[in-house]
Amino acid sequence: MSTAEWTGVSLSHLFKDMKLRESAQEIVFHGADRGIDRGIEHTFSRSLVPPEAMRDSVLVAYEMNGQPLLPQHGAPLRLVVPDWYGMASVKWLERIEVIDRAFEGVQQANSYHFRAVPGEKGVPCTRMRVNCLMAPPGIPDYYGRRRNVEAGWVEILGRAWSGDAPIRRVEFAVDGVWQDAVLDASVGAHAWRRWTVRWNATTGTRELRCRATDETGAVQPLDAPWDVTGFGNNAAQRVEVLVR
Repeated sequence: MSTAEWTGVSLSHLFKDMKLRESAQEIVFHGADRGIDRGIEHTFSRSLVPPEAMRDSVLVAYEMNGQPLLPQHGAPLRLVVPDWYGMASVKWLERIEVIDRAFEGVQQANSYHFRAVPGEKGVPCTRMRVNCLMAPPGIPDYYGRRRNVEAGWVEILGRAWSGDAPIRRVEFAVDGVWQDAVLDASVGAHAWRRWTVRWNATTGTRELRCRATDETGAVQPLDAPWDVTGFGNNAAQRVEVLVR
């Protein structure tokens, strides 16, 4: 998960001299990458309904962080769809098509769906669920999968984000006792939000957790809703720490 500064042309500006027909249902973005999935050979293509695609923040981007796009980031052009999971931001953009029906491409109709049981149609993945992560403190014990920290005051920092609304609150817990973290000022409508908290670490084995709440009132769950393919996992992060 990352935040970058994108430079490009809004899709709505590219379409400003064109009038979509009333029959237009979806706008399809075709990438240059091609492969076989579920036995079907196809290019990676995704669609958006016109109201979503024509948000001013949806870009056809050619720069990332002030530099021309690198090949691994979709050069020479890619779509950037803020607030959505990354599959919507089609890389190596080759063609844009307006169609009068629901797009049934493999990556749209069959992939990137929340599914509770195998084989069901499920619900399409769209906007990112509210989420936050901390940078685990101390040093790792690789095989024990825990962190090692010296006793005393420790600064914990992390990032929080949501595709539905700005972040309102981040909470941090030690052994199940929750407190509010300090939120930094927002650096942009679509950027993650930095947060910090000071923890007075006392000796013993401790469990650290963090969770975010956005302006809609959505809160990260302590346990993620079950999903067959693991999409959208936003369970509150858990880090075990040995304080020495």
